[in-house]
Amino acid sequence: MNAIEKNTQTTLPENQSIHTGDVEPLRKYFIDALKDTLWAEEKTIDSLKKLQKSVTSTELKNAFKQHEEQTIMHIIRLFKVFELIGKKPVSKKCKAMEGILKEADEIISETPEGSATRDAAVIIAAQKIEHYEISSYGGLVAIAHTLGLRKAARMLQRTLHEEEETDLDLTELAESYISFDLVEQVQAGVSKYT
Repeated sequence: MNAIEKNTQTTLPENQSIHTGDVEPLRKYFIDALKDTLWAEEKTIDSLKKLQKSVTSTELKNAFKQHEEQTIMHIIRLFKVFELIGKKPVSKKCKAMEGILKEADEIISETPEGSATRDAAVIIAAQKIEHYEISSYGGLVAIAHTLGLRKAARMLQRTLHEEEETDLDLTELAESYISFDLVEQVQAGVSKYT
């Protein structure tokens, strides 16, 4: 009997139940989703390094550096979740995150270096990464609760909360720093043509 089987107790609302035949496919999906999320987090570290180098805003560079450090903790937590369920931490290519990260690279190459436009575009790319991670962790938390994996659910919930905080921080940076620089650039560009 593995760790999931030992800890399986459904926590669905009283009017819902999980059928016995549904538990094993749900366990398998949970493990696959953990592998997928591990790959996404590992590749996000590489992307965050690129994002740091590509922007001009010191605040934005610091935000990406901080999230890079936080992402290392997310990976450590994922390793602990794998340990809790008795599985080896193995990553599986996440095609969705691969596409989002490729788009981030394209944004860097297609925007002017040293511009507020690039900073704004990179924030949007970073938020796409965050939104994917938020949805992934939200689903993992729900499944962990359903499978009765309370410790795993708490660990995954902590990461989910940090991802949500990072998304809010990026929004705040966009609103307070980038938008002012971008307005100045646009206005300067418009004055050239008037």
